[in-house]
Amino acid sequence: MSSPQNPPQPPAINYVAGFLLVGIAWGLTTPFIRRAARDHNPPAHLSLERDDVKASWLKSKVYGAFFAVIDLLRNPRYAIPLLINLTGSVWFFLLIGQAELSLTVPIVNTLAFLFTVLGDWWVDKKVISRNTWIGMILSICGIALCVQSKS
Repeated sequence: MSSPQNPPQPPAINYVAGFLLVGIAWGLTTPFIRRAARDHNPPAHLSLERDDVKASWLKSKVYGAFFAVIDLLRNPRYAIPLLINLTGSVWFFLLIGQAELSLTVPIVNTLAFLFTVLGDWWVDKKVISRNTWIGMILSICGIALCVQSKS
């Protein structure tokens, strides 16, 4: 029976699933976001052609950045992976409220790295080099050591 000071801990599988979901949401979406941003050709905006905007360096930069963001957010190839990525951030903050911080942060960031590498392979057909494979294996081993030392 648990007391109010020691609420029952969720099963470990809940944490594992949470870590994986955040790692996937952060890592796997990054190559899709990058490709959509790289391939994006913003349309011309009449506001950027106004004389007062052209005459002001600051106005032209602010207006240009504003319209670039709006155009990207209207693009589903960018907006959907971004939404999934941001959802991963919400899951992460829920996780750090429950799981041990010293394990959660390195586990999630390592998984995000691993899924980013896999996403690059999937999206851009990048070859995963031998050194990257070694780094991925060492990252997983390091996480396993940290988890072992905490149990």
